[in-house]
Amino acid sequence: MFRKLRSKGPLVLASAVIIGLLASSFAVASGEGKNLLLGKRNPGSNASAALSSETQIIANNSTYGTRQSNKSDSGGGAIYGCRSKLGGSEKGNEPCIRSSNLADGRAFEFSANGGTEVGSITSGNVNAAPFTTNAHGVATGLNADQVDGKSATDLAADAHTDAVATAQGLTSFAAVAADGTLGAAKRGATASAHTADGTYTVTFANDISACAIQVTEATITNPGAAAAQLGDDKKTVSVKTRAGGGADGTGTADVADRPFHITVSC
Repeated sequence: MFRKLRSKGPLVLASAVIIGLLASSFAVASGEGKNLLLGKRNPGSNASAALSSETQIIANNSTYGTRQSNKSDSGGGAIYGCRSKLGGSEKGNEPCIRSSNLADGRAFEFSANGGTEVGSITSGNVNAAPFTTNAHGVATGLNADQVDGKSATDLAADAHTDAVATAQGLTSFAAVAADGTLGAAKRGATASAHTADGTYTVTFANDISACAIQVTEATITNPGAAAAQLGDDKKTVSVKTRAGGGADGTGTADVADRPFHITVSC
């Protein structure tokens, strides 16, 4: 018996070596339970060597469980990548990074030592929401009452100013004296002239052919009717003013010089 076993010794030894090599090869391929290799890809570039379970680092200290840093001026403290699909954790698709505080403090903080911005959120879909939240509290420095450094009161005032400016931009007017002089109270009018008894022209800077023109006499002394007609150049308005009543005995008011206001609404 002893002779038989001894004669098979090399075969047993060879078998043990082969089994050991196979076991060692499997352990390296799986990567489980191995030490980290600094400066290397862990567990390796072979896709079959990827870890199949979580690597957990559990600490119990007063600072941080782990710390990653890079002293290079080009930055690069850490990078995390994954292939998570739509829906997030609620759909069973874990995000690439999750910070979960099991107490009642902050789950994250981002801090930059100067510069013009703290961070950036970009997406391949420019119409995507940068983030969502179910929190309804006011975010200090990032809330509806502060937009571009302006408060809601400032925004409302600006909106009113813009509305007034728009309305004013669509309305031109002029005050014209009885002798045809263009008054100081005007917008859009560039000139006026007295061309005959009770007859005037008022010229505006822009085409007013799509606007409504209204003329009223600016006096309460024997006031009469006033009428306006736009000229062919679409900028000049002919105005005729009359005295009140039928002074000529025919029941028709006489043409007479009168101060008037002209308004052009577009």
